[in-house]
Amino acid sequence: MHDPKFLRQHRDKVEAGVALKGMTVDLAAFYAIEERRLAVLHETEELKARRNAASEAIAARRKRGEDAAADIAAMREVGDRIQALDADLKRLEEESEALAAWIPNLPHPSVPPGSGPEQNQVVRTWGEPPRFDFEPRPHWDLATALGLLDFERGAKIAGSGFLLFTGRGARLERALIQFMLDLHTTRHGYTEVSPPHVVRRASLFGTGQLPKLEGDMYLIGEDDLFLNPTAEVPVTNIHRDEILPPGALPLYLTAYCASYRREAGAAGRDTRGMTRVHQFDKVELVKIVAPETGYEEHESLARDVSAVFEALELPYRQVLLCSGDMSFAAAKCYDFEVWAPGTNAWLECSSCSTFEDFQARRMAMRFRREAGAKVEHPHTLNASGVALPRTYAALLENHQTASGAVRIPAALRPIMDGLEELSPKG
Repeated sequence: MHDPKFLRQHRDKVEAGVALKGMTVDLAAFYAIEERRLAVLHETEELKARRNAASEAIAARRKRGEDAAADIAAMREVGDRIQALDADLKRLEEESEALAAWIPNLPHPSVPPGSGPEQNQVVRTWGEPPRFDFEPRPHWDLATALGLLDFERGAKIAGSGFLLFTGRGARLERALIQFMLDLHTTRHGYTEVSPPHVVRRASLFGTGQLPKLEGDMYLIGEDDLFLNPTAEVPVTNIHRDEILPPGALPLYLTAYCASYRREAGAAGRDTRGMTRVHQFDKVELVKIVAPETGYEEHESLARDVSAVFEALELPYRQVLLCSGDMSFAAAKCYDFEVWAPGTNAWLECSSCSTFEDFQARRMAMRFRREAGAKVEHPHTLNASGVALPRTYAALLENHQTASGAVRIPAALRPIMDGLEELSPKG
């Protein structure tokens, strides 16, 4: 949500930013309502001032024993007009707020303009894609041959897009989650939380998924709750409707939480294997920080994500998204794409975003710098730190061997009881 004063005073910037985001918003209707609202507000304030002055005059006339009936009748008409205007003002405020909720966050000046992925910019790469003296296999073949996943039974249980990890496959998934949580808590300074897997509408509005993305989420209708679409939602909303006390910032939070997405508009895309599924595990990173540190913290957050892929020995590239490829709420975003040699593709395994104060305003999250100071809105940031199962798929494909085994990266071996590879022989 934007500062209403900013929206009123910088229409040109708002229109330009929305155009860069490539989103359809009825800004003309919003500004027309705002113009009407301000006119009604001005008339209401003038009438209330007139009524107050008249009340004093009527009291003075009565005190002098003079007849004030005509003045009282006139003020009764003014009162009726004020009552009607107040009702009109309330309706206009509701309409204005409803339209403002659809205005996306505006891109930071450092974000390249563009309409889609082809205008994104690779800002950094790490590692070399592996070269094999054999034809690399896709992750679904490797996972099936090694008994790590049972794609058919997963679909039997819940339908396509749901995975069943089995045996060592389930253990590897758990090891990845534990490794990432331990890395972020012991080396990067995050506090671990374990949030609910369902969220309320107010939480989804706060982080910007509602009203735009309701069709991509699973709704528990009778309770009006949604399955968490990304752990960003429950973790960032921990402090919704709160004023954080002096000294509370910065807050660094990490959480494991399964996420659920219908992805209603993605039918028929990447349906094989693990690259597009409806339920996926994820370790989330959330930062809540003072505004002046927001972009420095964004770069630090990106380094925390990088550390995961480097420890797992996965070649990746860091991509700065163009304006038209960012989410509704983001002001700036990096995607981390990992090379998957078996499928010959770059797989997006993390998005690392800063929202400035956009989310904090939507969820009424504020802070004080010192006792008695005025409240301010902090900046919020988040990243996947990182998401499975694409990372899992990339790990299988990058660390496969000619014998059909998969080498376990050194960082995971202590959690896997020293196991160095997953082999067809068990």
